[in-house]
Amino acid sequence: MKIGFCALSWMEPTDAPDHGWFAELKAIGYDGIEIPVIHGAKEAYVRLGAALDKAALKRTALTVMPPGTNPVSDDDKQRAAGMDHIAWALDTAHAMGAEMLVGPIHQTLGVFTGKPPSSIEFARLATFHRRAGEIAAPLGMRVAVEPMNRFECHMLNRMDTLSRHLEAVGHPAVTALYDTFHANVEESDPVAALTRNMASVGHFHVSENDRGIPGTGHVPWAATYAALKKGGYDGWITVEAFGLDVPAFAAVASVWRDIPEGRSELARRSFQHIRDGWAAA
Repeated sequence: MKIGFCALSWMEPTDAPDHGWFAELKAIGYDGIEIPVIHGAKEAYVRLGAALDKAALKRTALTVMPPGTNPVSDDDKQRAAGMDHIAWALDTAHAMGAEMLVGPIHQTLGVFTGKPPSSIEFARLATFHRRAGEIAAPLGMRVAVEPMNRFECHMLNRMDTLSRHLEAVGHPAVTALYDTFHANVEESDPVAALTRNMASVGHFHVSENDRGIPGTGHVPWAATYAALKKGGYDGWITVEAFGLDVPAFAAVASVWRDIPEGRSELARRSFQHIRDGWAAA
């Protein structure tokens, strides 16, 4: 098991790589960091990779489907743009040294049809994810698809739906991401949903029900870690907590309050929460 920290709400994707907190995360004990790969020049990510090498931090990458790149759209041009984006994100993440590309890479968030997902949309998505797997595998990478809550998307909200979809995709490089925040919203029994779908899980996000410091809310952590451990999970457990450091992202994610303890305290307490929870499971 490896412990990571998601930088999505703490840095712009194209920031310069001289972040003193890379060394701080390493000193706390983190194995790696999850870097947003959404836009920008490939060279900037290569520089980030070099800075992370210097800090001895491994890395995963996270992306979303920007506007105009929706892989389930009726518009052929949008679907083609979606394929271009995922190919770019995988190539850029690989150049940065990431071993995985994760996130809600199934539709443009906030774009709804007003109806439940259709068989046509699922067929389009299966083609998209199969092709993503075909690109990722030769790079030695995997993709982990994240179900999101109903207020952000309509295609993949629950783990059962995602696992059935991955069976249709049928590519070993395409896996599932379980996120405790979204499961808290969508699953009637989050721990049972995790247990049922453990064979699909290739990545894991630790996120409290209010996006704050893990362990300060009502996510059933002891049962969650026990389910992971019993299921033989040995991948990344990555902290995802959101504050106001990047205003543009905070607005998109509907984050309207900061984490008062600050970034350093968040990182320290989150690491301790995972380490202690895993040991007790």
